[in-house]
Amino acid sequence: MKRGNIFILSAPSGAGKSSVLSSLIEMEKNITTSVSHTTREPRGNEKNGLDYYFVSKSRFLEMAKDGEFLEFAEVFGNLYGTSKKAIAEKQEKGLDVILEIDWQGANQLMALDSDITSIFLLPPSLSDLEARLIKRGQDSQESINRRLAQAEDDMRQSANYQHTLTNNILEDTRDQLFSIIKNRSET
Repeated sequence: MKRGNIFILSAPSGAGKSSVLSSLIEMEKNITTSVSHTTREPRGNEKNGLDYYFVSKSRFLEMAKDGEFLEFAEVFGNLYGTSKKAIAEKQEKGLDVILEIDWQGANQLMALDSDITSIFLLPPSLSDLEARLIKRGQDSQESINRRLAQAEDDMRQSANYQHTLTNNILEDTRDQLFSIIKNRSET
């Protein structure tokens, strides 16, 4: 069985990466995502082990010290990390794994492994991004303002990625992402 590839998908908060990935995984069963560890509190209906592994800061730091993460970063005051073991297990099953991570973690991985395909997802505009953040109803106005300010910095990082997609129409973006993955998997 052919070992699966690793893909990075990064985007500013609210650009729609989770929606695009959910749609892609429904369509293609040989693609999966990683479940990151985080120190942040669960939002809404998020479930431990499905959306994230919610851990204490001390447990997260212990895991980082023990080298259990492929990458980790602090984002909006919370720590996020990708488990080496979980990714390797999925790859061994022949699954292509998409890491939904921010540019800090992406830069760590891209520096370590040139075989990783990197994709950055942009919103159509900052005003569209603001509307999406408001619509999802998970953040205070103060948090939305902070995320929008960070989004401008995040979007500048897209120049470091191999592929850049603009998430205007979800199905079109999903199909473009699938095309990138399919082309990489065939090589």
